[in-house]
Amino acid sequence: MTARPDISLRELAAARALPGHQMMDAPTLDWIADNPPPPAVYTPGLAADDILLLVPDPAWFTGRDQAEGLHGISHGARTCVLAFLLARAHGLDEPHTAALCTAAAVHDCRRHDDRTDPEHGQRAAAWFTEHAESVLTALGQNVPAALRAEAAAAIAVHNLPYDAFSPDQRTAYQRAPHLTDLLKAADCLDRYRLPLARWWPNLTRLRITVPGWLPPFAHGLVVHSERARLDGAGHHNALTHALTTLTTR
Repeated sequence: MTARPDISLRELAAARALPGHQMMDAPTLDWIADNPPPPAVYTPGLAADDILLLVPDPAWFTGRDQAEGLHGISHGARTCVLAFLLARAHGLDEPHTAALCTAAAVHDCRRHDDRTDPEHGQRAAAWFTEHAESVLTALGQNVPAALRAEAAAAIAVHNLPYDAFSPDQRTAYQRAPHLTDLLKAADCLDRYRLPLARWWPNLTRLRITVPGWLPPFAHGLVVHSERARLDGAGHHNALTHALTTLTTR
């Protein structure tokens, strides 16, 4: 079931009637835009061309509805952007940054719906492991084999509370905690796309420090990219427009 065009996601969420496949709509986006987080005291100089933007292929998702929905292509691409900015803030080297951003781009690609799907992280990790070579070629990223395994381990647990990790997942996490911590943070920051404020980013659940300027940036990234999508832009062009808008003010 998909959302009815005459009822906004925000109304459906308030009525506890969200469908399995959810698309952004203008009234919901207007509400998101009207409720930004507190403005940043300081924002570093950013250039759109310096920010890594990886846009996942629609064919990587479980279906067209998923690719176009709230956990689809635009979410993966924004999570990549936020992961890149977090990687820069935390001093990750180039190979780890490539692994993190690739994981961010595909972390939700095997979801079955936009509601609860607790196994989707593990499915996406298995899918990435199987298709890593073609995914990395398509995205233009060079990630060594060992880091591919660490990226897959981060994907597998990105949606799980830390205390829900299995013994094997805890062992994998300990080998490269920064990839999981930063992926969780990037995914969290894109929650401004969701139609109720109680689902928005809760930074107290993270294990890393998020720069104070990044939540307002993440909110703006949602607003500008989703507005461009509603106006007819493709995913890549919508994200490029948003990044240009946010980095040239």
